[in-house]
Amino acid sequence: MFDLHHDPLKDLKEFFHDRSEAMQNASALLGGQPGVRCVHAIMDDLAIQPKLTRRMECNLTRLHELLTLENVHNPDRIEAAYFAEIDPGSPIVEDICLLSDEFTEHLQAHFTAQKDSSVALLPA
Repeated sequence: MFDLHHDPLKDLKEFFHDRSEAMQNASALLGGQPGVRCVHAIMDDLAIQPKLTRRMECNLTRLHELLTLENVHNPDRIEAAYFAEIDPGSPIVEDICLLSDEFTEHLQAHFTAQKDSSVALLPA
């Protein structure tokens, strides 16, 4: 009758389930095997962890940095080499931008909800 079980990772799980192929492809294009391993680690953790762990948070941050091109201007990073290979006129660029925006929205929503639930537990 009532579902009292609240899954704090529900929205992230659904996002990665629905967009797993796109996330893996974008990560491979922008970060090679390390990028793909990051997505796989997140997906594995989402499947077994009941709440956000430090490892998941680090991997989510790493993936966000990859998709938002945080490190492409650093020649010491692998992302710079992969980014240099992408044709800016390719339609995949817009797809990655949209995926990045969608991922950012899900992360913001998750962390806002976590912050709100933490504040609700604090004494008045």
